[in-house]
Amino acid sequence: MGHSEAAGSTRRTFVAGAAAAGGAVALGARALPAAAGERAPRADPAKQAVAVLGGGVAGLTAAHELAERGFAVTVYERRALGGKARSMDVPNSAKGNRRPLPGEHGFRFIPGIYHNLPDTMRRIPFPGHANGVWDNLAAPREMSFARTGREDIRMPIPWPSSKPEKLTLDDIARALTALLDTAFNLPAHEATYFVNRALVFLTSCDERRDDTWEATPWWEFVRAAQMSKDYQRILAIGVTRNIVATKAEVASTRTVGTLGEAFVFNLLGQGADGPPDRLLNSPTNEAWIDPWVTHLKALGVEFRTGWNVRQLGFADGRISKAVIEDPGGVRRDVTADHYVQAMPVEHARRTWSAEMKRADSQLARCDKLETDWMTGIQFYLTERPPLVKGHFNCIDSPWSLTGIAQAGHWEGRDFPAEYGDGVAVECLSVDISEWDKPGILYGKTAKQCTREEVAKEVWAQLKAALNDTGKVVLSDGKLHSWFLDPGVDGIGTPNPTNEDELLIHPVGTFHNRPSAATKIPNLYLAGDYVAVPIDLATMEGANTSARQAVNALLERAGSDAEPCTVTSLFRAPAIELLKRHDRTRYRLGLRNALDLG
Repeated sequence: MGHSEAAGSTRRTFVAGAAAAGGAVALGARALPAAAGERAPRADPAKQAVAVLGGGVAGLTAAHELAERGFAVTVYERRALGGKARSMDVPNSAKGNRRPLPGEHGFRFIPGIYHNLPDTMRRIPFPGHANGVWDNLAAPREMSFARTGREDIRMPIPWPSSKPEKLTLDDIARALTALLDTAFNLPAHEATYFVNRALVFLTSCDERRDDTWEATPWWEFVRAAQMSKDYQRILAIGVTRNIVATKAEVASTRTVGTLGEAFVFNLLGQGADGPPDRLLNSPTNEAWIDPWVTHLKALGVEFRTGWNVRQLGFADGRISKAVIEDPGGVRRDVTADHYVQAMPVEHARRTWSAEMKRADSQLARCDKLETDWMTGIQFYLTERPPLVKGHFNCIDSPWSLTGIAQAGHWEGRDFPAEYGDGVAVECLSVDISEWDKPGILYGKTAKQCTREEVAKEVWAQLKAALNDTGKVVLSDGKLHSWFLDPGVDGIGTPNPTNEDELLIHPVGTFHNRPSAATKIPNLYLAGDYVAVPIDLATMEGANTSARQAVNALLERAGSDAEPCTVTSLFRAPAIELLKRHDRTRYRLGLRNALDLG
């Protein structure tokens, strides 16, 4: 990608020190306020350098906002720009003049409840698009709960101007069968109870949510243990896997309820940026990440890919340097005026010293944050399968599989002509959410399986969910190849590892998430573990936290630049009245007025 300097932009000279193991790379440190809340004298941002540590969605967002405000920004990324959001080439898969098959950590899901990320996307130029890469978003028209041994529940996604999927008579008959089957198998009193629990949460004040419901697992809140199997799989587990990518048994009610509430409002067209479900119309790097990096380079952002942050130096109450290993394995001291640490929490906290944790107890509390495995695998098919035109959730699968056939949504793209060897016509992208329960083929957990066994097991679970009512959706003869996220390593051995774990939300997590502004005056945190309104590990959370970090930096740097906009989740005015009433009851020690127990 080309690198063009923006007109009038000022770049700091990147000064390399001695070419020895301890050589220093200086961005030019400057004096900053001693106290975290103290505002510096008015300053020229172009003379202040920022080291952004991490090049995922959070890091790229921070670089974008800072570069637009005239700061000299260098991004250090250990592996590949885009982080978990990127797409990647499948090795040795291209033939002729085609590009390699597109692989990814997991499929992209950009719902209408997101506001900050879409705002950034609109500001990334894309040829022929008035709204930049945002115009590369496509809205699926339906989704499904794929039941094993029963008809799948197929649901349209209504939205203004959306065209419903054309269904055959057989499709309609199957959809009605599934709805009636679920309705008759889900006892009326259970459905009524779940609706009551939803209303209890909806009308609960913020204090009750932050205290009582944050301490209550969703499984307990909806009394799943006392309910039927259908209730557990659809309303307890299915909702949490599909909406918030977490485990119902341990996830906090505050987290699940907050996101569930937002999705309901989205479906009703309230407070939404767009349709409830959106995905990109081509591989992520083509549709979004590569144009973003090109734009940032044009704004003057420098990128150092293959540089691995090992440690943050701490002296006199401030970050004195970042010790970063360059692509050649040489450790270098990087200095800057400000440091925006945009790394996943499991990697970031390894770089914090005991002195840093004493200086800011938020950093110490990050040790309590938990991560788990949620990783993607792609199956390339030689024929388009008769799948639902949108996301499907295999809610009865032991490994909690969700997936989508992507190429059908890449309108205007000729998949076999552009990718691979010309034989594969579809990319079926599947997320594996459960890595610690036995599968149906080998009786082993995903972590205990080899990469080949994982692929065979996932394929078997997909067929069990999709081929179970006399309709062959997936057949072995149409499987071309597969690609498992390379971040997973050592599975099938006693020590499996995953470079890209996902922050999960067991009870109490809300109270351990740090703010973007730390008590260390030149350190700011950005990432999906930072406290943001969306309260979940998402690309929207990563983007929002970066905006919050930049706003804190602007304040401390004495910048007169406009702060970043930070849009919170929609709050319905009518519901706010009920929540105010609940606040009074909460402070009196009373239950929510609708809470039947």
